[in-house]
Amino acid sequence: MKLDVVFTPAGLTSMEVQGRTVLVIDILRATTAMCAALSHGARAILPVASTEEALRLAQTIGSADLLLAGERNCVRIPGFHLGNSPLEMTEEAVRGRTLIVTTTNGSRALLACQGAAAVYPAGAVNLTLAAEKAREALERDGDLLLVCAGRDGAFSLDDAYCAGRLMAAALERRTPRRWMNDAALVALDLVRRYGERWERPLARSRAGRDLVRLGFADDVADAARVDAYPVLPLFHERRVTLVPVPVPV
Repeated sequence: MKLDVVFTPAGLTSMEVQGRTVLVIDILRATTAMCAALSHGARAILPVASTEEALRLAQTIGSADLLLAGERNCVRIPGFHLGNSPLEMTEEAVRGRTLIVTTTNGSRALLACQGAAAVYPAGAVNLTLAAEKAREALERDGDLLLVCAGRDGAFSLDDAYCAGRLMAAALERRTPRRWMNDAALVALDLVRRYGERWERPLARSRAGRDLVRLGFADDVADAARVDAYPVLPLFHERRVTLVPVPVPV
């Protein structure tokens, strides 16, 4: 078994992701907002690295169903339809639409994982489904990688804690420490430190404090709601779409 966490995609090589199942975490706020958008009927999400690339792609596609969404320094990019708030991803705003998304950290983390066998954006808001997918990968392949978006190429408490919660849920009290890298062990230790109250590490993180300062306290609270948007997004061929959830017979 191999269970790895990286606290930032900076320096992540194609060899490290090739053929692996990957969970990507940017809980404040990109992966949370993606789950909200897909839960409320968005058709697809196209993550790109820059504002310029987003504008070029929108012009190339030229569809009236496109929405530009994204942020820089937590604030909506001028001229874009939406920012990076999960609370903006209402059914009225996104149903049937395709979103072109660029964010400071989250979209780049997704793009760094191209070449993986499967890439799933994850957070508290889809914890159960993401953890089930992680458990499946460990049982089937004995291998899992969790990529935290981090903040400006550095460690972020909010993403690292989320990685620990996802691992704890996937492992179901088993802790095969000898198969974990050091970052995975640290992520689990953060869960022991902060317990099960998502609000504490999210609000205490630099990202959380900055969002509160800028008037986005409700976004931090929304990101802490377990299974609030019970969907499983899949990033494949440069787009994020919804994995259908089987309906019990």
